[in-house]
Amino acid sequence: MRSFDAQLDEAVGLARAINLDVVAAEIVRLARPVPGTLFGSGNVAALGETVAENTIELVVIDAALTPVQQRNLERRWQAKVIDRTGLILEIFGARARTHEGRMQVELAALTYQRSRLVRSWTHLERQRGGFGFLGGPGESQLEIDRRLIGERIARLRRELDSVKRTRALHREARRRVPYPVIALVGYTNAGKSTLFNRLTRSGVVAEDMLFATLDPTMRRLDLPSGKKAILSDTVGFISDLPTHLVAAFRATLEEVTEADIVVHVRDAHHPDSAAQRADVLAVLTDLGLGALVEDGLIEALNKIDLLDPGARDSLINQAQRNEEVVALSAVTGEGCDGLLRLIEHRLDSDARPVRLDIPLSDGKTLAWVYAHGEVLGRRDDSEAAHLSVRLSDADLGRLRHRQRLH
Repeated sequence: MRSFDAQLDEAVGLARAINLDVVAAEIVRLARPVPGTLFGSGNVAALGETVAENTIELVVIDAALTPVQQRNLERRWQAKVIDRTGLILEIFGARARTHEGRMQVELAALTYQRSRLVRSWTHLERQRGGFGFLGGPGESQLEIDRRLIGERIARLRRELDSVKRTRALHREARRRVPYPVIALVGYTNAGKSTLFNRLTRSGVVAEDMLFATLDPTMRRLDLPSGKKAILSDTVGFISDLPTHLVAAFRATLEEVTEADIVVHVRDAHHPDSAAQRADVLAVLTDLGLGALVEDGLIEALNKIDLLDPGARDSLINQAQRNEEVVALSAVTGEGCDGLLRLIEHRLDSDARPVRLDIPLSDGKTLAWVYAHGEVLGRRDDSEAAHLSVRLSDADLGRLRHRQRLH
């Protein structure tokens, strides 16, 4: 069960992720939700006083609001009101960089808005400088016509269907990549991008901010033995992710479904680390990765540099007793070598002996086999090299694809 304080901190973090100035934040306990306003009349009045006294323009409710509740609260408080779904949609709208990502966010936002026909969110546009599909400069109408929304949704779905077909070709291209793929997943702000930068010596955006990463990034990863892999940094997970976005962003998480190994990066310093872990595993299961979750992910317990010495030593000892867990700090680098060794061990443990016959004229494939497998024996004749090699199933698939291309 999440603590109320941690939930409030997360809601404040979401608001600040699009540069909103949070002037007041509080927990409101409800005996039961009121159909028209969510809150009881006393809470509505008290919150209204806070809004008026601080000249607040925008109120964020960290819950799902019905269109009626949203409209009634706006009238009572004379301020714009958005719920958790609306806020996360705004963040995704501000962060998405790829063409497909933008289309997916717009589709999710329009689906959400269709029943609401909300006014343009120009106050957010001014503050965050996002791309403005939710309203902003240049948009003259105050309410979007339902028919126009429907037409735009239909057009976006057609375009996304085309993108899906293109992505199928990309998947085939990824199978030609000669290296295994390692995907980082985790709750938003767990430190995935910082760890990604540490392991790959790259410079992707890594900020202490919720949803700093939305578009997947891939870089080469050098393993201790000298073998190569590809590391993928993915969008962060979050509790109660809007259903619109779960559906829209399945493709964004495709690097996870295609990965050879998945590393679950956890914020070991966060008070709700266990609840965040449960949320991530639940989403992975929803994505059809239940078998992967059951078989066990590699867990990287990050941010040990923020723990007090006693808690830090206890966590390190706990990790050392579990061969699928490593405690580390992406900031200081402590424990990162251990993670790389664990990744390589997992890749090697998947390997099995196979017999290969490769023409001596195909020097590139022979070099590839030596780089990616453990050659147990070799016998040459006038035409081919006959090898006994330990290869992972993933690398064996890549080799067969490579041989089909020749």
